[in-house]
Amino acid sequence: MAERTNDEGHGNREKLPDEAALSARLGSLDQRLSEIRGNRKIETDQAGGQGGDGAARASAMALGFRLSSELIAGVIVGALIGWGIDHLLSISPWGLIVFVLLGFTAGVVNVVRSAGVAPDRTGR
Repeated sequence: MAERTNDEGHGNREKLPDEAALSARLGSLDQRLSEIRGNRKIETDQAGGQGGDGAARASAMALGFRLSSELIAGVIVGALIGWGIDHLLSISPWGLIVFVLLGFTAGVVNVVRSAGVAPDRTGR
């Protein structure tokens, strides 16, 4: 849009101090943001970053998919075993209930172990 000027010529004069102040504030903000970005890049380089934000985001996403699939697999395997025992022994809901809970517990244990929160006790 074009700037409107006052017929008396005072329109531009009134805006100049505001524009100068705004320009100074924008310059100051730009300088502070560049300093913050520089500090963040230095911290990332010192920490031995994984080649940028994209690689770190992809690695975190892969870890999330792995952990969620381990939990879901534990519940599904428990449900299938429980369903099979229900049909084999004719104890309709109890086998499914017990083995879904056992599958959930096994899935949570696998997730905690894979995330590195709990030590791996495989006898090593």
